[in-house]
Amino acid sequence: MDNFYELIKYIFLGLFQGITEPIPVSSSGHLEIAEHFFKLKIEGMSFALLMNSASLFAVLLIYRADIIRLIVNGIVYLKSKDPEAKSDFMFIIYLIVGTIPAGVIGVLFADFIEDKLADIKTVGVTLIITGLALWLIRNLRGRKNDGDLSLKDAIIVGLAQAVALIPGISRSGATIVAAMSLGMKQETALRYSFLLYIPVSFGGMILGFSDLLLDERLGELAVPYIFAFIASLIASYFSLKWFMNIMARGNLKYFAIYCFIVGPLVLFFS
Repeated sequence: MDNFYELIKYIFLGLFQGITEPIPVSSSGHLEIAEHFFKLKIEGMSFALLMNSASLFAVLLIYRADIIRLIVNGIVYLKSKDPEAKSDFMFIIYLIVGTIPAGVIGVLFADFIEDKLADIKTVGVTLIITGLALWLIRNLRGRKNDGDLSLKDAIIVGLAQAVALIPGISRSGATIVAAMSLGMKQETALRYSFLLYIPVSFGGMILGFSDLLLDERLGELAVPYIFAFIASLIASYFSLKWFMNIMARGNLKYFAIYCFIVGPLVLFFS
């Protein structure tokens, strides 16, 4: 019976993380909420790594055409300096630049964030902050396409992604808010945000791989981890598809309202 409960718990957490990862409500904050209020203690340091990897595969699947185009045109530009491929080459450069702030801050301050900021009250406050940011940009309609991005845009959105290392600050929310504030179209902001997620997630996988190998309970939790991974992958895929439709209709205000409700509730009951 205990094994069955453990399996259900991890499937639930996988679904929970998968649903909340793509949308601007903070998956890390919601896992903190699940642990605190539902007493679903997560055993094993490698769980977050596996769940982020599942979400990464979902993003790769959905944006596979964009990724292939960027790689092909990036190589073409390096070889021939074809002006038609330049915008895609520069988009790759801006993805690299946008990755640097989160990578540096993550390496330098990961322990501090985990020890000092990963608590339920922080999540309550940062969810409210996320809601305010989403509310402020809810009616913005930018004009910048992929080929209109600049180095300044990449740095600012990259810094926003770094801020989202704090639990409760949504990564997708922070980057989309920054991108739309800089005048990007919703489609461009969304694409840049999730393509920016790929190198950061890959970096996290590499840095956390040793945790997975050294996890003393890995053998015991192998089956629950596999089911949680599958659940998170499926949930991330459909959640991102749904969020893309929400963005196309310009309905970010509903996520802001959600954060305004959940944030104060977390503070009140914690």
